[in-house]
Amino acid sequence: MKKYAVIVAGGEGNRAGGSVPKQFQMLGDVPMLWWSVRAFHEEDSSTEIILVLHPGFFDEWDILYSELPEKDRSIKVRLSCGGRSRAESVRNGLMSVPDAGDALVAVHDAARPLVTREIIARGWNAAIENGAAVPAEPMTDSIRLVSESGNVAVPRKDYVKVQTPQVFSASLIKNAYSRADITSMTDDASVAEAAGHRIALFDGSPYNMKVTDPLDIRIAELLLNTVS
Repeated sequence: MKKYAVIVAGGEGNRAGGSVPKQFQMLGDVPMLWWSVRAFHEEDSSTEIILVLHPGFFDEWDILYSELPEKDRSIKVRLSCGGRSRAESVRNGLMSVPDAGDALVAVHDAARPLVTREIIARGWNAAIENGAAVPAEPMTDSIRLVSESGNVAVPRKDYVKVQTPQVFSASLIKNAYSRADITSMTDDASVAEAAGHRIALFDGSPYNMKVTDPLDIRIAELLLNTVS
C-alpha cells in the first residue's frame, strides 16, 4: 500500500521569535521541520514525502537543504505551495497525491518535530483498519467551558487532546477536502468528519508537542535525546 506524508510547514511562524519562521529554526543539527521528514523516512523509506512551504520561503529552503548533513540529503522530498490557511496548505499538498484507491495519506504539522516512528506506524495501522484516524492524548488539566454567559467546569475524562499525524485513506481525505467548506477547519479530522466520515483515535504521546513559542523550542531541545 503506497504511503504519502504531507508535512505542513506553510506558515510564517512569527510567534516563536527569531529571524526565520519556526519551522526553519535549528533544532539540534537540522531545521525543525526536518525532524518530521526524518521520522517518516526512517519509519518507512518508501513513504513519499510532500513538504508544504510558504512560496516566499522556497529559496530559503534550497539553502537549508544544501546545508543538511550528507546522510539527510539522500532523503527526497517534493515541495508544494502553502495557502492562506493551514487547511488551504493541506489541500494544496493533497494535490500531489495521486487518486489511488489503496493509498494512505498522513498529514503532519512540522511544528510537531518530536513525532516518533512508533506514532507514525500506529497511525498507518489505524487508518488501514478505519479509513480515518488521529492520535490523541487524555486531558490532564482541569478544563472549563467558556461561553457568553460565563464559564463552567466540564469533566476532563470526556475530552482528549488531538495531535498529528492524522492519517487517512487517500481517496477519503482528498474527496473530503474537495467537498468541505474549510474556512473554519483547524485540523484534517474536522474536514473528514464534515464530509460524513467517522474518526478513530489511536495513542499519541505527551512528547509529541506542538512548538509555538520560544519556550516550546527550548523544551523540544531538551526532549530530543529522549525520543530520537
